Amino acid sequence: MVEETPRVRTLLLDADGWPGHRPGQHLDVRLTAEDGYQAERSYSIASPPEEARLALTVERLDDGEVSPYLVGELKVGDKLELRGPIGGYFVWRWEDDRPLLLVAGGSGVVPLMAMLRHRSAASHKTPARLLYSSRAFADIIYREDLDRLESAKDGLTVRHTLTREKPAGWTGFTRRIDADMIKEVAWPIEQKPAVYVCGPTPFVEAAATLLVGMGYEPGSVKTERFGATGGG
Repeated sequence: MVEETPRVRTLLLDADGWPGHRPGQHLDVRLTAEDGYQAERSYSIASPPEEARLALTVERLDDGEVSPYLVGELKVGDKLELRGPIGGYFVWRWEDDRPLLLVAGGSGVVPLMAMLRHRSAASHKTPARLLYSSRAFADIIYREDLDRLESAKDGLTVRHTLTREKPAGWTGFTRRIDADMIKEVAWPIEQKPAVYVCGPTPFVEAAATLLVGMGYEPGSVKTERFGATGGG
């Protein structure tokens, strides 16, 4: 288990018989209590297809039925019931040579991270840009991993914006995503980039509306929405 932020953990799972997945897909995790009660939640897959173990990044919800167990109680050797992979629309493969534009809000970065890790493992590095909105510096999921991927200097640019708290010396954006920010980060429309937006529903709707308003074809902007944190 990897601690990403004070409330977010990444679980590394050995999944015997896993059929493989594409970056951007998710799976369902089902828990069954001793009295037979079952709870099921969907989680995006954070690992690329090239890795043997599955990585699930989970944010703990205090009133959740599944996330508190996964984040706080799951131990090495425990078994989980998984169903997947699920989803065929919000996926990306490195063979798509269009410039890649990723826009994430909060834990919406998880499936986009699977895409970036897949890109990093590929022989061909499509130029990519990530615009990532977080509430505070401590809430940035995969911060060190993103720094490492960008430091490879293979065509990936990562830009952060913090909407509530910023540390001393912060040089990134400090507001909610707006048209000026997207214009500064996004690829020119003429390059026909592949665009993926993921996060809480209000964030995704706002970002997609801005992109379409800038002239991006609605069909070229793929979106994935979820509730405040993506599951419980």
